[in-house]
Amino acid sequence: MKIQLTINSALEETEIHIHAKVYNEQVEQLMKQLQASQTMQMNVLDGYLQQEIYLLKINDIFSIYAGGTKIYLQTDEQEYESKRKLYELEAQLAKDFVRVNKSTLVNIHKISSIQMGKIGTTQLLLENDTNIPVSRKYLKDLKRHLGIGKD
Repeated sequence: MKIQLTINSALEETEIHIHAKVYNEQVEQLMKQLQASQTMQMNVLDGYLQQEIYLLKINDIFSIYAGGTKIYLQTDEQEYESKRKLYELEAQLAKDFVRVNKSTLVNIHKISSIQMGKIGTTQLLLENDTNIPVSRKYLKDLKRHLGIGKD
């Protein structure tokens, strides 16, 4: 496979052209990677509900959590299944999402309040009135991500 880059200041946006002798598995993989990359750049995630695929704006996702062997994207109206792994989503969405327990990522822009319990338990209240437990292991990172508390 040859890779060639051409810089053209007359272009308004980046274009990718693939020239291949035949459509094979390697070309298909390349197409899938490019499409996935483009989807992430558009600030959307693919969510699955029954037999339909929805493009969910990252701003509309309140939390992402693991339930059994599946990953769910929670919005105000619905919960969608994701085909990605939780750690992949954590890496891709590190700017807007933070891990608060072993199985949950939360959109920091959707947090209404942090409720500190008497016996060391902490809960997050999201704008959609969902309560999410925060484990002590992730509390310091949550505070750092939000820019609150002492370092």
